[in-house]
Amino acid sequence: MQVKTGYIYHIKDEFFDVVNDDNLMTNHERGKKRPTYFTIKDGDILWFIPLSSRIEKYQRIVNKKMARYGRCDTIMIRNVLGKSVAILLQNAFPTLEKYIDHVHLMSDGSPAKVIDSLKKEILNNFNYLMKMKSKGINLFFTDIDKIGDQMLQELRVSS
Repeated sequence: MQVKTGYIYHIKDEFFDVVNDDNLMTNHERGKKRPTYFTIKDGDILWFIPLSSRIEKYQRIVNKKMARYGRCDTIMIRNVLGKSVAILLQNAFPTLEKYIDHVHLMSDGSPAKVIDSLKKEILNNFNYLMKMKSKGINLFFTDIDKIGDQMLQELRVSS
């Protein structure tokens, strides 16, 4: 499978068993594979950013952050594939290609991807969050360092 930045994927349950991090969003909701993930390819590491349909919940959080800080870089409410979704950068985590279950498909069978302008906006916000983390301000809910180290260890063992 050729994984590309800006496409939407689903992750295998196995990843959650291997990583065992309580701060990761659950993979199933009411029997459906959820959430879908916007993906950023960074060499052998993939960054998965959850997409949620729970707009009201996340809009309240965005509104509170906007009122308090004048900005919100951790959650974006945007239109993806014709539906309003919450793009949860705060819940991003690193993974490997072997944990991808499948690419999300459009009704015509083509792989789902976000439009280029939104892809750029997500990448800008993600890079900002990573820059803040490098300065000691962690805006991620998951322990991305621990998970990243675990994924890199898996790569070393498999090569």
